[in-house]
Amino acid sequence: MKMHSVNIVRTRTGLGHPETARLVKRAICGALDAEGVDRPCRVDVTLTDDETIREINAQQRGVDSATDVLSFPMNELQPGQFDPEICEIDMDTGDILLGDMVISVPRCQAQGEEYGHGYRREVSYLAVHSLLHLLGYDHVDEGEDKRLMRSREETVMERLGTVR
Repeated sequence: MKMHSVNIVRTRTGLGHPETARLVKRAICGALDAEGVDRPCRVDVTLTDDETIREINAQQRGVDSATDVLSFPMNELQPGQFDPEICEIDMDTGDILLGDMVISVPRCQAQGEEYGHGYRREVSYLAVHSLLHLLGYDHVDEGEDKRLMRSREETVMERLGTVR
């Protein structure tokens, strides 16, 4: 079976840690596996700084502030109910196009230190969090949706062996 395609670009040379791409790819593929996604998918990831993610956030969401991660799903999926039949497909490769994520590397570094679990766990967590958004999970309110998403995040992180 063909593997998932995780395309990672940096908005400037030298941004991030040497292991960032490997950690992000591992987290995304682990989350897809945990969600039972057995069709090859593509996710595009941009690693950037706080200023660029702030600009993207302002332009795309009307929120003029930096954040740790942004997710831009290509499909309207329901949490825990991946349906390849309603997804966008790359006509050249046959991959399911899940969408884009943007991660602020400096914010990731700062949060890893602030929360006491380091950069490696934080960048993995943000990739898992964003991938779940691409699969239809959300946490807009404090209700069941947020509890479900947090539960899935913890399950995936445990499966990756990346716990707090």
